[in-house]
Amino acid sequence: MFMLFEFMFPIIFVMVFGMIIFQFATGIGTWHKNNQSPRLSVNATIVAKRESITHHSHHSTSSTSYYVTFQVESGDRMELPVTGSEYGMLAEGDIGKLTFQGTRYLSFERV
Repeated sequence: MFMLFEFMFPIIFVMVFGMIIFQFATGIGTWHKNNQSPRLSVNATIVAKRESITHHSHHSTSSTSYYVTFQVESGDRMELPVTGSEYGMLAEGDIGKLTFQGTRYLSFERV
């Protein structure tokens, strides 16, 4: 039994460490891609809002992520992450000017 642990521990450690590095690299890649994207302002309508709550059982905490789906004049839709305060200020059906950069929400000004 102890031999199995000696064999499996390094493999699991490398796998977990590799997943952490992969997540970090993916985040940096998205950040860089957004910085290279142009800032765009388009007419849009808010068509949906949603929250994603993640529970961290080993710490007895939770975190909430907020998303808003915008529909632009061409009919295309995009879901962008927003802060909790922005989420609270936006309502489904609002029409206005959406400003974004890549997948990064910048602002929404109602008409």
